[in-house]
Amino acid sequence: MLIYKVLRGPEWAQLERDGETQGAPVDLADGFVHLSTGEQLGETLARHFAGEDGLVLLACEAEGMGDALRWEPSRGGALFPHLYRRLRMDDIAFTHPIVLRDERHLTGIE
Repeated sequence: MLIYKVLRGPEWAQLERDGETQGAPVDLADGFVHLSTGEQLGETLARHFAGEDGLVLLACEAEGMGDALRWEPSRGGALFPHLYRRLRMDDIAFTHPIVLRDERHLTGIE
């Protein structure tokens, strides 16, 4: 199953440079890397990245993350994937730029 992480350009550049990341500031504050399913992605973008350009979508295979991936309740009790270790380049199946068009994010997986 593919799950997704959205990073801002500088966060993506840091991951590419270092090979791993603790995530964005919200991830550091919460103690885990926030991820979303394909169904949750649109609302994640609208809530946390409204109007932001220069975003990168990272697709990851959930099965490869082992016990460090936990499904926990969040918005409205929905279960969200949370990664309790650094996100590594080898976790990423593919990346895709997220295009901002008419105030709407286009991820390429629609």
